[in-house]
Amino acid sequence: MSLPILVAMVVVGISAVVAAVHLSGGSAKVQLAGTDHALQRFATDFPDVASRAVLLTEDGGTAFLQLDNGSVGIVRGIGDKFLTRIVTGADVAAVTVRDERTVALSLLDFTWKGGDFRFTDAEAAGAVVAALSGRSGASGEGDKA
Repeated sequence: MSLPILVAMVVVGISAVVAAVHLSGGSAKVQLAGTDHALQRFATDFPDVASRAVLLTEDGGTAFLQLDNGSVGIVRGIGDKFLTRIVTGADVAAVTVRDERTVALSLLDFTWKGGDFRFTDAEAAGAVVAALSGRSGASGEGDKA
């Protein structure tokens, strides 16, 4: 078989697989419908952990839950599934405020490093920074190393 025909077959085959995955819903992104949805999804993985408050990101892709034990629960949509984590101060490499509504989170967990999260208001962003840095008040900017 000639090389150009083989290359064409590989390209067409890969394109067909990518198109099939996309058309079957494999590239859909999951969203949280609200705070109740975030609580329900978190309770699926951590049924014995109670939360005090839920803070959703502006796009509805992530929820931060202030847990009764002082740690933070995270529900993050990745692809068509949800990732859930309980994060303590020891898990946080850095947490900073990029602007008044955007929080940059860097975790020590090699399976998920964190990211940038934009909230609808500065108070929610400050509350997330305070919870992740172990402070009781929401001051707006902070680093945790």
